Amino acid sequence: MPTEKSEKGYDPVSRRIGVLISGRGSNLQSMVDAIGAGRLNATIAVVVSNRSDAAGLQRARAAGIETLCLSPRDYPDRLAYDQALVDHLRTRDVHLICLAGFMRLVGPPLLEAFPNRILNIHPSLLPAFPGVDAQRQAWEHGVGITGATVHLVTAELDNGPIILQSAVPVYDDDTPESVSVRILVEEHRLYPEAIQIVLDGRWKVEGRKFRRLPAEASAMPLQAGS
Repeated sequence: MPTEKSEKGYDPVSRRIGVLISGRGSNLQSMVDAIGAGRLNATIAVVVSNRSDAAGLQRARAAGIETLCLSPRDYPDRLAYDQALVDHLRTRDVHLICLAGFMRLVGPPLLEAFPNRILNIHPSLLPAFPGVDAQRQAWEHGVGITGATVHLVTAELDNGPIILQSAVPVYDDDTPESVSVRILVEEHRLYPEAIQIVLDGRWKVEGRKFRRLPAEASAMPLQAGS
């Protein structure tokens, strides 16, 4: 469905999302479960993986969701790969992209086609511990609190406007593995909630801050991309 362009947010009617994964897809499953329970008003149009052995693909198929595997080896460079992602997502009328353990950097073709319409979940309280293995980073630094963050994706790694965060304690007898388990519980709760906030449209970005608007405010129309 064509939509009026805006730089600020989303049309609450446009609820088709694409999920990008590389692994087991546990956050994908949390979205599927939230949709089934009525906590997330959305449709997962397609699940795309860069790995054919990603367990999350089977999760998607079990839920009746279309799956695609796009291997980077089949494309000459990163830009060509990202453009292929854009083409596949647009063909399926996707309006919001959710990264769920997608182990690739998002490049200019995706960012330009879906401005302020790519979400990621990260296992730390950003801006602390960006990048890979954030749970171990937190444990090695001896912090008492870490957590999970859902943010808009920008060109800078793990640095986009923060939508939601949840704190997780780190105990003296923890291991990186036990911290990871505790964070994952919060990820599964947080991500569907953040997706619902974005799809409902009552928000705007000011500088690098994600601002929620009052309930009576008009929802922002979805930018369909050029």
